[in-house]
Amino acid sequence: MKFPRLGPTAAATAPRAVSQVVPDPTALKALAHPVRLRMLGMLRVDGPATATQLAARLGLNSGATSYHLRQLAQYGFIEDAPGPSRRDRWWRASHELTSVLETEAEGAELDAGVAFTQAALSLQVGQMQRAVEEYPELPAPWRKASTTSDVIIPLTADQAETLTRRLTDVMLEAMRAAPPLGEPLPPGMAPFTIMLHAFPYPGRLPHRDEDGEP
Repeated sequence: MKFPRLGPTAAATAPRAVSQVVPDPTALKALAHPVRLRMLGMLRVDGPATATQLAARLGLNSGATSYHLRQLAQYGFIEDAPGPSRRDRWWRASHELTSVLETEAEGAELDAGVAFTQAALSLQVGQMQRAVEEYPELPAPWRKASTTSDVIIPLTADQAETLTRRLTDVMLEAMRAAPPLGEPLPPGMAPFTIMLHAFPYPGRLPHRDEDGEP
C-alpha cells in the first residue's frame, strides 16, 4: 500500500493536533444512517454548510436535511458555525476522525460498532467506485499517487497489530503535517483518501463460542 510523500510545504509545517471522537453506542447508532454519514463527510471535507446547501448536494428536501443535521448535532458530531448572515444556520464538523470498535468492546457497544462499520464500508465502496470511474480523467501525478493495492501476509496477531499501528501512525503523521480538512487548500493540494482495512483472511480463524472463548 502506498502513502503520499510529504512535500516541502507540509514538511515545513509544525505538526498539529487531529481532533477525534469516540462515540458511545447510542451515538454510533444515530451516525450509522447513510445520509448522516454522507453529510458528516461533506462537512469534514468541504467545510461549513447550511441545510439548504447540503439538501441540494444530496438531492433531498431541506426539511429532511435539517432533521438529520439536528440528529448529528444532538450527539456532538457537528456544531454551529459562523456564517455570512444570520438568516441561515451554518454547520461544521466537530471532529476530523471517528474512532470505533475498541478491542474490549462487547455487547451493545460491539453491535453498534459493527453496524456503523458496515454502513461506513458501504459508503467507502461507493467512493472507491467513483474514484475508479474518474481515474482516466486524473492528471498523471494524481494517477501515480493513487492505488487499489491489497496484500495478504502470514502474520501472528501481535505482528498484525504492530503492522496496522505502523500504517495508522504513518497516516496520522501525514494528517498532522497537512492543513486541516474543510479549509481552503494551497495550490496543488486536494483531499487525498486512504482507506485502511486490515483483518484476518475471512474463514481462516475459529469463531468464539457463546462464552467468548475461542
